[in-house]
Amino acid sequence: MIFEKLVPLILILIFCVSPARAADNTAQTQNDSDQQVQDFTLSGYADKGKRNWDIKGKSADISAQSIKLNNITSNFYGESDNVTLTADTGDYNRIAGKMHLEKNVVVTISSGAKMTTNSLDWDKQNKTISTEDKVKIEKENVVTTGKGVFSRPELNQASLTKDVSVDILPLPGESSKGKGFGKVVITCDGPLQIDYHKKTATFNKNVKVVTKDMVIHSDIMDVYFSSSDKKDLPKKLENIAEGSMFMGSQIDKIRAWGNVKIVRGSNVSYSDEAIYNSVDNKIILSGRPKLEIASVEDFQGALTGN
Repeated sequence: MIFEKLVPLILILIFCVSPARAADNTAQTQNDSDQQVQDFTLSGYADKGKRNWDIKGKSADISAQSIKLNNITSNFYGESDNVTLTADTGDYNRIAGKMHLEKNVVVTISSGAKMTTNSLDWDKQNKTISTEDKVKIEKENVVTTGKGVFSRPELNQASLTKDVSVDILPLPGESSKGKGFGKVVITCDGPLQIDYHKKTATFNKNVKVVTKDMVIHSDIMDVYFSSSDKKDLPKKLENIAEGSMFMGSQIDKIRAWGNVKIVRGSNVSYSDEAIYNSVDNKIILSGRPKLEIASVEDFQGALTGN
């Protein structure tokens, strides 16, 4: 019994120090350099002895170079957020410090974000995760989908490669109060770059924004957002429509440029650049603006330009 309890600890110590084969009390494969263990755990530690990651599997086939795992759970312990990766199968390259996950891959962030995909590559040395498969990222009232992603494990900075769609869902009670944009859908060919630290998102190529009362087209669009916590907002922002949310935050400004086209009812505007400011709730057009107005009521108080 004592030996069985010591086996996981012995495995962790051996794999963290050298790629030598670990002894265990399970049946070995035909190749004497390989072995199979149950309830496998591998951990990594920082210089001061603090654990910064671990990999757990229901079973593992171990060779000198790689570890093939089943029913994987991997944790990353950051300064602000913890990250959990789960998958059905995976292959950890002990020499390169890289892991490839397959089937039902889920990345869960302690702060609330969640990403799902079919496969994922984790680079321990460079602290990145990536995939070429379809991905879905859910954070608060925002659902982002696309094909291909490159990111830090915490998803604080992420780039979605192509076929991007961002659904910003209305907040509870928004429709009944008659405030906000309602549901907002932003699509683009990609890439989409998201930086949660800088609170920005950049959409590239054939950007299209659809709200309940207008459609905006542009080549590129930057979205700047601030904290959704009302106590963190200056007083002049406290009365902003509750629906102007992005990535769980209040929209501060939207800048669209390159072949900008805004359709509102039967009216259409064209410009090189358009800037939406949430404080004034107006759109400023610049760079040869052109308006095709069929109904003055639809554009009243909405646009200014030069």
